[in-house]
Amino acid sequence: MRLFYSIFAFFLSFSIFGQKQFDDFHLRSGLVPSMAPFYHGVASGDPLSDRVIIWTRFTPDEVIQPNESVTLNWRMATDVDMQNIVASGQVSTSMERDFTAKVDVSGLQPFTCYYYDFSYNSLYSIVGRTKTAPASSVDNLRFAVVSCSDYQRGYFNVYASIAEHNDIDAVIHLGDYIYEYEASAGPDGRTSEPSNETISLADYRTRYSHYRLDKDLRNVHQAHPFIAVWDDHETANNSWMDGADNHTTSSEGEWSIRKASGKQAFMEWMPIRENAVENGQIYRAIRYGNLMNLYMLDTRLEGRMEQVGATSSALNDADRTLISEQQYSWLVGELQQSQAQWNVLGQQIMMAPLKAFGVPVNLDQWDGYPAQRTRLYNDVLSNNIQNMVVLTGDIHTSWANDLPGSGYNASTGAGSVGVEFVVTSVTSASSPLGVPTSIISSSNPHNKWSELSKKGYLILDLNATRTQAEWWFVNSITSPSSEVSLGAKYMVNSGERFLRNAGDISSRTEGLCQSVNFVDPNASLSTLSNNLVWVSAYPNPFDKEITLQFNASKASKMKINILDNQGKRMKTIETEIVPGMNYFNLEAENLKSGTYSIELNAGRNNKVVRVIRL
Repeated sequence: MRLFYSIFAFFLSFSIFGQKQFDDFHLRSGLVPSMAPFYHGVASGDPLSDRVIIWTRFTPDEVIQPNESVTLNWRMATDVDMQNIVASGQVSTSMERDFTAKVDVSGLQPFTCYYYDFSYNSLYSIVGRTKTAPASSVDNLRFAVVSCSDYQRGYFNVYASIAEHNDIDAVIHLGDYIYEYEASAGPDGRTSEPSNETISLADYRTRYSHYRLDKDLRNVHQAHPFIAVWDDHETANNSWMDGADNHTTSSEGEWSIRKASGKQAFMEWMPIRENAVENGQIYRAIRYGNLMNLYMLDTRLEGRMEQVGATSSALNDADRTLISEQQYSWLVGELQQSQAQWNVLGQQIMMAPLKAFGVPVNLDQWDGYPAQRTRLYNDVLSNNIQNMVVLTGDIHTSWANDLPGSGYNASTGAGSVGVEFVVTSVTSASSPLGVPTSIISSSNPHNKWSELSKKGYLILDLNATRTQAEWWFVNSITSPSSEVSLGAKYMVNSGERFLRNAGDISSRTEGLCQSVNFVDPNASLSTLSNNLVWVSAYPNPFDKEITLQFNASKASKMKINILDNQGKRMKTIETEIVPGMNYFNLEAENLKSGTYSIELNAGRNNKVVRVIRL
């Protein structure tokens, strides 16, 4: 039998960083021992007026068979100290769901702050904070809007800043929550795992697990409910329903399998209400009383036809779709029936035109599907649908746009169908447009403001008379910081369809939720011992290879023993491990079908996982 292996791990330099900086980075990439067995923290999402999804990931420290389940306890309270429990129960999880668990907690009060946790064998998770949506009249709503968070491009300082807010109702994530690219070195050695491009379900699960161990991402999920959709990088760059630019069938397999794997991992790891969507679709409505209906769209995987070039004869085809006829009919029907003051579309790609010398700059946007955009504009106007606000991510830059219809007048705003607020990325690099900004401005008079390099987030503040957007930018993504500065602020008045400069910065000082306590990774340093913690074995059962993911408290030598189902040692590998997360890729093409044990042995530590070779 031949057994080949490769090791992927983080390597940090003491010569560049001081000890505290090293420890902080090390632990944002590894496990905090005091959080066992809920190292990935908690999350919540898709709030309704009487319910909300709560989420966690259980990391077993014992052998769990592939067909076994684990029962977790959960609690919901009205106070951060978890004294006034209003709901509780149990939820099961297993290897089939990558040990992730969700509960749709119902029977809650509208527009109320709640606190929740999970437990297993008297070990408790951190306490998360969430908030339900209002059921009827509400004076004000406030959201943070984000998109495009590439782990290896820099620190998640945007998430760190949002986590400090007590004044927002939810985080709206417009996609590219993860990136599928193979690993490369980023600031301070930040790099993605697995090191290969994510293609299989095991790859996507490992990538989500890796992201969710980041301190700032863990904190923002602990602090706020998320309302999320995917874009392309949750599967592959510039994806469409039947393929992607970054997918080659001959070397990477069938697109349908890769797409299903990316969607499954998203459903497992994100606090999205799965039973509210059919056939893995994610377009849905989240209603916030009488003030806002939020329509989260899928402009990426559900009905998008393949992108074409600017000179293609198919570009203006009336039958060319960005979203399917089913999703389109749902959206227009929802808009026609809406009784809310504001109709907000949360979607992935820029809706307003973006041209240079009369030619579209990016055909991956709505510019690549102009007939369906025109049809949507006409339906909005003919049905007298008021107060449409579009939220957009994807492009890694910031824009404030009118949505120009027929006869649009840039000076007065007449002829605009609605407005669009485009949020920049959390970390993802901004690509140069290839033409001077002066040309962009002159070619796109509906664009009222843009910023093409800074990273940050958007605060969306709504009341009965106006919706205001504020762009907040972090000072850097190359070192940890939560400091932000205001970039711009624009608003649209109720009953109008065009942007105006906003006056004062919006704020909320009443009805704030209690703060939650974040885990300080450095607080546990003095208690660290030379322990090993299993995180996962992907996939299990496996066919040709399996990736082992585990955390080590310090560098040491380790033996990996492969045992058959009788406990006979079949192979021993001696290697070095590093602090933080370690990844071992074991290929065993000649390993017979059956059950095996993989034993990690580092000094007095001994961890075993049971695996099955198909």
